[in-house]
Amino acid sequence: MGRNWYLLWSGSAISALGDGIFLAALPLLATTLTQDPKLIAGVSFFGALPWLLVALPAGAAADRYDGRRLLIAALWVQCVLMALLAAFHSTHIAFLYGMAFLIGTAENIPRAVGQPLIKATVENHLLERANGRLFASQAVALQFVGPPLGGLLFAIAVPAPFWVNALTFALAAVLVSKMRTERKEPTARPKVAEGLRWLMKHKALRTITVVSATTNLCIAMTMATLVLFAQQRLGLTNAGFGAFLATLACGGVAGGLLAERLLARYRSTVTATVVLIPLMWLGIATLAHDLATVAAFAVVSSFCTAVWGVATASFRQRVVPTELLGRVSSAQTLITWGVQPVGALLGGLTADYFGLLAPWYVSVALRTAVGLLSLTPLRRTALSTAGGTHPA
Repeated sequence: MGRNWYLLWSGSAISALGDGIFLAALPLLATTLTQDPKLIAGVSFFGALPWLLVALPAGAAADRYDGRRLLIAALWVQCVLMALLAAFHSTHIAFLYGMAFLIGTAENIPRAVGQPLIKATVENHLLERANGRLFASQAVALQFVGPPLGGLLFAIAVPAPFWVNALTFALAAVLVSKMRTERKEPTARPKVAEGLRWLMKHKALRTITVVSATTNLCIAMTMATLVLFAQQRLGLTNAGFGAFLATLACGGVAGGLLAERLLARYRSTVTATVVLIPLMWLGIATLAHDLATVAAFAVVSSFCTAVWGVATASFRQRVVPTELLGRVSSAQTLITWGVQPVGALLGGLTADYFGLLAPWYVSVALRTAVGLLSLTPLRRTALSTAGGTHPA
């Protein structure tokens, strides 16, 4: 796969570990300041809002400037922001909103440059393998190791997880700086909206974007008050909440590692994931009263999500022209991640008025409807490499 790929992969995994620590620690920090579901959901809202506001400019920057240098700069900015959050963690819920927004803004750059950097560091027929390994390592770091560590560090000392998170970003920046890539000189200023226009004209990518956006909207709805779901329905402690989040990673790791083989062997792999994901959410809402039951449904859900992610990322990297990949990827991010603040807001309001299970039921209904409508166009799209020329 090459030295540059392994450096990029290692840096991504380490920064994902910090993200996993942050994923558990931030809502726990919010609960020390308030128990209001709406205010706690506000943390998720402001953290996701930059995906709606900054994604397109980030994509234009990724296509214009040297991706490696942009990535290094973004990692150092995130390092500084985490250090500030650690130092002033106990101020006010409004401070958490501001820091969540700034950290989310900085996170747009790594996501925008990631797609072009992957395509530049591996051969075309290895994209499923590269994306699968990336998804698997991120699942381990972001969900399996990071959240329990975040919960444990938070239990030891409130600012500890944020200091450790700052260290992970610094280490990732050092690793990426060791990549040896041809320096890219700034090109002419690209048209920011060109990637969005290209995306809207491509029928298959439009369908993928709608399904992904709906999935992320629903996940944001359930995640917005997940800490209260874990504490009140499952009776988990702070450290237990981190372990709860870790169960989500088990399926993601397996899905990332097995996606290449499944996509090469079975044509119906992608459509099967579309059907299974909302069924697993329904199981969590109706049958899950303990950690073991939640884990069983969550493993299948995260497995399907990882396979879907590998298939759609590889498809996008193949069909989008290199000079547009940053902008098209960011246009998809604008839509698929930009819905998250809406989902977080809806999740908080729904849980506040109708109870903690209500966001799950709404998510099941919405995702099922969109999934069923997408099945026919997805069957006509070569998201699976089965029968193709790509090796398993």
